[in-house]
Amino acid sequence: MKSKATSFDIAHMAGVSQSTVSRALSDSPLVNKETRERIKKIAQDLNYKVDKNASNLRKQHSQTLALLLFEDPTSDDSLINPFFISMLGSITKATAAAGYDLLVSFQNMKDDWHAVYEDSNKADGLILLGYGSYTDYEYKLSQLEEQGTRFLRWGAPDKKHPGISIGCDNFLGGVEITKHLVSLGHRSFAFIGQADESAPEFKGRFDGFMTVIAQAGFDTSKVVQKNAISTELSGYKAAMEILEGEHPNAIVCASDLIAMGAIRAIRSKGLKVPRDIAVVGYDNIQISQFASTPLTTVHQNTQVAGELLVSNLLKLIHNEPVTDYLMPPELIVRESCGCGFISYKNN
Repeated sequence: MKSKATSFDIAHMAGVSQSTVSRALSDSPLVNKETRERIKKIAQDLNYKVDKNASNLRKQHSQTLALLLFEDPTSDDSLINPFFISMLGSITKATAAAGYDLLVSFQNMKDDWHAVYEDSNKADGLILLGYGSYTDYEYKLSQLEEQGTRFLRWGAPDKKHPGISIGCDNFLGGVEITKHLVSLGHRSFAFIGQADESAPEFKGRFDGFMTVIAQAGFDTSKVVQKNAISTELSGYKAAMEILEGEHPNAIVCASDLIAMGAIRAIRSKGLKVPRDIAVVGYDNIQISQFASTPLTTVHQNTQVAGELLVSNLLKLIHNEPVTDYLMPPELIVRESCGCGFISYKNN
């Protein structure tokens, strides 16, 4: 008995990705008309039928958006990365201003959250915040596209999933903060944070950091890099490993939470920030400016991010074209790198 045709079969024959097939069959404006017609013709020839249940979310008009927050390891019981708190407020306001209700759901990455809305009448579209390892998360994005779900996410753009991401230019942020450290005379460096495909935002920051190190003429082979997730404890442990050897002039951290842990590790060794080691972070969470040594960091505009996530999701719901968008980073200079408080905004 011949097996039932799948969207992957269509993708192979059309020479496109599976997500492009899903978009084309749901008349997404992200796929041009010629490609949509070609894919539909192949689907017709294969007698491929779209599962009506799997497209329920796309067809609903509940005047409700769903926000899925994914749990993060935290030092308290919230399990919410503090970076997302202000973005949550912006999303709530923007949703209300558009005349929609907002359903907030807390998700565990181990759950089958990508399937929860398959037969749901709860929302017209989804906003995704946080994801843990992107190598695990990316598969679930494909499943959402297969279902015809309208969704947007905060994060680095992915060429395999175009038009669904709002994020910050992490590479440029890494460049700007490292240029500033070099301009202050720092000559040896370490980086704390995951720097591979499982953490594309951290990797972007690391790539920007390493680009400046190379351009400044430093030996990149002498740069110390330690993996860490975005928690104080992970930053503390990574910094303690770095301090076992000859310590660098400056430590660039992939997040403010990592930087907080690194500062605690440095102090536990009897060293001072920034006199002995400069430390910089990324995110500009609220506590960064009130730390005992206010933290130099990179600001991502969470208010604009929330507004863009809502407005672009509504465009998707109404079959209007959208594109990925990277916001410019803003360097916030405080005492942890050895100078006063200044703000440099990239326009």
